[in-house]
Amino acid sequence: QPQLVESGGGSVQAGESLRLSCTVSGYFFNNYYMGWFRQAPGKGREGVAAAGVDGSTTYADSVKGRFTVSKDYATKTVYLEMNNLKSDDTAMYYCAAAPWSIQPLDTLEYGIWGQGTQVTVSS
Repeated sequence: QPQLVESGGGSVQAGESLRLSCTVSGYFFNNYYMGWFRQAPGKGREGVAAAGVDGSTTYADSVKGRFTVSKDYATKTVYLEMNNLKSDDTAMYYCAAAPWSIQPLDTLEYGIWGQGTQVTVSS
């Protein structure tokens, strides 16, 4: 059974950093697009960053220059390094996987989801 487990969330002050991790089991990690999404209370789920199978990366405009997504193939882990966090970054962050993606930040293209890790940024 494919499974994604997020970790690394927490509560920080604005301007600080967090590194989220998503460990992957149950499928061949190398052949999947990996995405990070977030959802704040009362809002829809938003694509944040994604890593393709060819090493490409995609970022939402709101996080460009602040967030970095990367993969560790040895440990089957995808990371989201979040720097200079803002209060608007507060959300539940989800890791997701898709066998293929045309729009890597589109939630509808992902069918495998983790349970999320909470990020809270205080101003």
